[in-house]
Amino acid sequence: MEPRIIQIAERIHSLRDIMGFSIAEMAEAVGVSVEEYESAERGETDFSFTFIYKCADKFGVDMVEILTGENPHLSFYTIVRSGKGLPMKRRSGFNYFHLGAMLKNKRCEPFLVTAPYSEAEQGGPIHLNTHEGQEFDYIVKGSLKVELDGHTEILNAGDSVLYDSSHPHGMIATGGADCEFLAIILK
Repeated sequence: MEPRIIQIAERIHSLRDIMGFSIAEMAEAVGVSVEEYESAERGETDFSFTFIYKCADKFGVDMVEILTGENPHLSFYTIVRSGKGLPMKRRSGFNYFHLGAMLKNKRCEPFLVTAPYSEAEQGGPIHLNTHEGQEFDYIVKGSLKVELDGHTEILNAGDSVLYDSSHPHGMIATGGADCEFLAIILK
């Protein structure tokens, strides 16, 4: 397994232990079975964005602490130059770059996301997630098929969507090419 996954798993295990949460409590908090949670905490499977986000929320820490082991320490502003950002490769090749990782006390989590195009995904169901807060997605290039609790929308470059992310939602690139979008998760 990738060393970074093992390190994230160790941080999650340590935080759970320090906070005194049971495996069953954490599994419920992140919305997976006890077996799936145990496998993730052992570093046997990769973590979805939602898994890490919900763990951070339950522990009361910034998700950057789980990803890197570092505390965000900037209190006024942070700059992320083009092509930079804290990389987070999750879920079937989706690439996330956190665009504000080092700012502490964030009210949002800003990401530049690349959704890979897959012909095999085009006809099947879209994997859905939920998390507290709201999410704003702005399409930079390509097209994104978004499912929002039973509603399906196709978004193209320049389009955006803002939604209550406690409702099931998911997305895939469509139109024959990868899709790049700005995702801002509001707590």
